[in-house]
Amino acid sequence: MFGGVQLGVLAACVVLFVPMGMAGWHLSRNKMLFFSGALFITLAVGVHLTPYFPSVSDFVTSVQSVVVFDNREDSCINLVNEVVWDVKPRVINDSSSGSSDSGGIKNGSLSYDKIWDWAKTGKVKACEFQRLDRFDASDLLNGSWVVVAGDSQARLIVQSLLKLILDSKRMESIKGDLFKRHSDYQIVIEEIGLKLDFIWAPYVVNLTDLMIGFKQNRSYPDVLVMGSGLWHMLHMNNASDYGFALQSLRSSVVSLLPFSPQLGADGPVTGSVSVRSPHLFWLGMPMLINGMLNTEEKREKMSDEMWHAYDRALRNSRLLRRYGGPLLLLDIQSMSWNCGPRCTVDGMHYDGAVYEAAVHILLNALLIESHQKLGST
Repeated sequence: MFGGVQLGVLAACVVLFVPMGMAGWHLSRNKMLFFSGALFITLAVGVHLTPYFPSVSDFVTSVQSVVVFDNREDSCINLVNEVVWDVKPRVINDSSSGSSDSGGIKNGSLSYDKIWDWAKTGKVKACEFQRLDRFDASDLLNGSWVVVAGDSQARLIVQSLLKLILDSKRMESIKGDLFKRHSDYQIVIEEIGLKLDFIWAPYVVNLTDLMIGFKQNRSYPDVLVMGSGLWHMLHMNNASDYGFALQSLRSSVVSLLPFSPQLGADGPVTGSVSVRSPHLFWLGMPMLINGMLNTEEKREKMSDEMWHAYDRALRNSRLLRRYGGPLLLLDIQSMSWNCGPRCTVDGMHYDGAVYEAAVHILLNALLIESHQKLGST
């Protein structure tokens, strides 16, 4: 984006360095001074006359309208994924019963406590990240429309979010519908006016179609969490194709943002519909522990090399905010890596503690971005 300061610097560089370069061609001092003065006057006149030439003005305006996502908006946003883990062994001894406990761990066997928290180092500590209780989370999401789209990882995020907001009795009653294989799920929590949609979208093209649908309907969620990659890796196994799909998704996301040319600078769509910028998150892929994957096809296709190729494709797509894109990463990769193999039974889906941490990272990011006004009118 070019502003007055940048154009002034450019003009100064031209005035300074062009005459110096011409001096290298053995022009006389008087000729160089004459050229320098003429050039300065030309630039000054050009700057003042630019507004009266529509083609030039349009060019400057078009350059200024290029969308740039600044990941320096708030330093704490860049630190919100800085979670540390302490996985401690725990022996279960219950001599009164030989049955399994609620987690499926038999009497006398070894289990692990998965404890997580934000790092207590200087910058991270200063951000004062916090775990939200049910009341605070409900207050933050009050009156909001939340959409989570993706594969089984996204469904586990929905489970963790609902587990935080709902009591245990109601949570048990919805598990059957929530975990219907390859299906969408919707719930409205009347007490806080929260609408939560889970969209089964295992491929990136499904996410792109979802963005197109939002734009066509002129209806946008307050919070949008999406992620995809594992299904593409298993069934398509082509990192280049995945990268192209992500770039297409990025274009679709940018096109529906309120400050894009299609929606206007202040948010309103043509007509009477008012649009606020949604809070956008990308649910990263977990680390895959190849030896623990439960089928031969998965172990063959979802190798470490292929996982890293898909990760590079995500970075290169510029979909994530840290690389100049619109979506803030929920870093399941680092959380699953740091929690480790003791936090998964199949090398792909991790224990609830990982998705619990991701939900609290999401909520803290919302606190920062919305200034605790999420869902307000």
